Amino acid sequence: MTDQQKEFLDRATLAARSAGHIFPEAAACEAALESAWGKSGLATVDNNLFGMKQHQHPIYSTANLPTKEFENGEWITVVAHWINYPGWPQCFADRMATLKRLAPAQGFEHYAAALAAPDAETYVREVSAKWSTDPNRAEKVLAIYNAYVTPVQA
Repeated sequence: MTDQQKEFLDRATLAARSAGHIFPEAAACEAALESAWGKSGLATVDNNLFGMKQHQHPIYSTANLPTKEFENGEWITVVAHWINYPGWPQCFADRMATLKRLAPAQGFEHYAAALAAPDAETYVREVSAKWSTDPNRAEKVLAIYNAYVTPVQA
């Protein structure tokens, strides 16, 4: 892990913690993957670290940008409506609010399981089962997480 990546994760963890995220380090690692370590256009311009699509009743402004989705066994490009956040804490707070709002709904049982997770790994696996169309998302996030939270042996 580079110094720049660690700095991103430290900043994101602080923002997640200030927003009351239940697993701030894991959320920071999700944000790293989803935002290309904070370098995606969505992250740099819109403070949207998770690829959060606009809500039915918007609180923040909207950015319309192309994205890749994994559907029917292949990657396709579509235009999506994304949320433009004023800052990272608002992004993390809205992410938690979204998970909590959707958790009781049919088809979102993985969010309920993520919110009840006993540890960060379970949280990541459960939330990743529904959050992204990338079938390898959980393993990618956990690789970042393990590199971040595991102390380097001298």
